[in-house]
Amino acid sequence: MFENLTDRLESAFKKLRGHGRLTEENIQEAMGEVRRALLEADVNFGVVKEFIATVTEKAVGREVLTSLSPGQQVVKIVHDELVELLGSTAQPIQLDGQQPVTIMLAGLQGSGKTTTAAKLARQLKAKGRKPYLVPADVYRPAAIEQLHVLGEQVGVPVFDSTTEQKPVDIARQALAEARNSEYDTVILDTAGRLHVDDALMEELQQISRAVALTEVLFVADAMTGQDAVTVADRFNADLEITGVVLTKMEGDARGGAALSVKKVTGKPIKFVGIGESVDALEVFHPDRAASRILGMGDVLSLIEKAESVVDKKKADKLAKKLQKNTFSLEDFLDQIQQIKKMGSLEQIMGMIPGMNKLKQLKDAPKPDEKELAKTEAIIRSMTLKERRNHRIIDASRRQRIAKGSGTSVSEVNRVLKSYTMMLKMMKNLKGKGVMRGGKRRKLPKGLVR
Repeated sequence: MFENLTDRLESAFKKLRGHGRLTEENIQEAMGEVRRALLEADVNFGVVKEFIATVTEKAVGREVLTSLSPGQQVVKIVHDELVELLGSTAQPIQLDGQQPVTIMLAGLQGSGKTTTAAKLARQLKAKGRKPYLVPADVYRPAAIEQLHVLGEQVGVPVFDSTTEQKPVDIARQALAEARNSEYDTVILDTAGRLHVDDALMEELQQISRAVALTEVLFVADAMTGQDAVTVADRFNADLEITGVVLTKMEGDARGGAALSVKKVTGKPIKFVGIGESVDALEVFHPDRAASRILGMGDVLSLIEKAESVVDKKKADKLAKKLQKNTFSLEDFLDQIQQIKKMGSLEQIMGMIPGMNKLKQLKDAPKPDEKELAKTEAIIRSMTLKERRNHRIIDASRRQRIAKGSGTSVSEVNRVLKSYTMMLKMMKNLKGKGVMRGGKRRKLPKGLVR
């Protein structure tokens, strides 16, 4: 996410690090680089022009804080302005007021409305809501069936609409059914087109007039850049949207749509889709996004992801095993599965501060999902007895495990070596008093560096 833009901005700020103070000349030079970076990221030209003017005005003549270098001072100003550009604060969907809350998803065909509907339903259900999914796309083949399948996957009921019905009638009947069945949140998945047309807008306006909508969320493919912003502006003019959902953000290395849409439409980004799985939808936080754009990571989102997937009972059990030095390959496998639930390795690394700089190093390790999958396959090919006691895995067993996992004996050896090295490290930490009695303790003075 934002990878290309992050790299370009890093390059721009490097030029300020050698200066002892901020001058109009060196700021103009850096802002020229920032301007080019934003334009290459497909950010709206008017947005870029205003952004550069604001940052330059705030940077020129400003006294450098004692704790910051000139380069850091400009980065701080850019960060603050990026937060403002992205929407200042997170904007949750409106869940108060009239019940049931009715949310209509609108957008072009292929933007990801149907999967977003299921993702949103899952997220609201986890918060204690009783969502009801409504398939109102009667044109796309299998659209209704797709939402039924997704609804079953997330454990949310789906209205039984048919392709013979009019979308406005589906919306009315589904809302009546929701009231009768005491569902408190209705999510309407509407039809899209390959491009904006009057028939589509008229259909959505009919639904808007017939049903009291709480939210109208425009769903856009982030990878289409300025096209997504242009279409969002048109939808907003005809429908008055309340917010934007940007999908496929995990593949958007530029970030043009995210940086332009709030300024152009005046409507906030409320959610971002970061993958195809039903749990890959996040509330959009402008401050966290700005930090990631500037290569500062996103520790808060990382913590939230970890908290959402970690089983507390398992975590407590693991902590005890670490203390007793009984961490087995079975536990190792469980940890791999926990990591996979958090998202791809690249996404996780992108949230760690400083990882962007590390990636720029020539010999820096690259996140490899295939290696993780291999490790998992190797451990799964072991018997339960072998997972619990790695010492019994001799040469013949290693050959069997390699054959069963579709890997080589050398790869099996590598996994076992990594595991035993990890055990040694844990044992050393325990011996130095870092892990004792369930509490983290200070290292002896001689070991503190």
